[in-house]
Amino acid sequence: MKNLVIFGAPGSGKGTQSDLLVAKYGFRHISTGDVLRAEIKQGTELGRTAQQFIDKGQLIPDELMIEILANVYDSLCPCEGVIFDGFPRTIPQAEALKKMLAERGTEVSAVLQLEVPEEMLTERLLNRGKTSGRADDNAETIRKRLEVYHSQTAPLAAWYTAEGKLHAIKGYGALEEINAALCGVIDNV
Repeated sequence: MKNLVIFGAPGSGKGTQSDLLVAKYGFRHISTGDVLRAEIKQGTELGRTAQQFIDKGQLIPDELMIEILANVYDSLCPCEGVIFDGFPRTIPQAEALKKMLAERGTEVSAVLQLEVPEEMLTERLLNRGKTSGRADDNAETIRKRLEVYHSQTAPLAAWYTAEGKLHAIKGYGALEEINAALCGVIDNV
């Protein structure tokens, strides 16, 4: 079984590429954004709490996210593999994910980092906001989300490099080329 983390700034294409990898390999996809949006839509206590953080462009507290992800992970396995999309976002979350997987006798197989220039990220997110109606895809929230990414999430690259897990992939250009580069990594782990 392969546990993969797809990693990159908001708008880097994590969800799009995850969908392609799920179709090719039969992996399960855990998108923290989708999980949280479902909780918000259902009006659960977790959803209401999460919405308060999201509205401010902040990250969900680690304890809450790891508990949610452990439950989702357990409900999906056994399977060919799992793609974690949008988690971890901080080094403490990466440590918590490592511990959670170790408790299940497994580990992160590879971290797939999609690298995209910031101007492209902003343009992609603004366009997505126009087509999807997502309230968090507006100029002010995007700026805050990118600031949070650079200060809290980007340091994961060094952490996963030290773990020997990070594989950087150019996250712009033809979808097929990006996907082929990701598949090349997956096929070799």
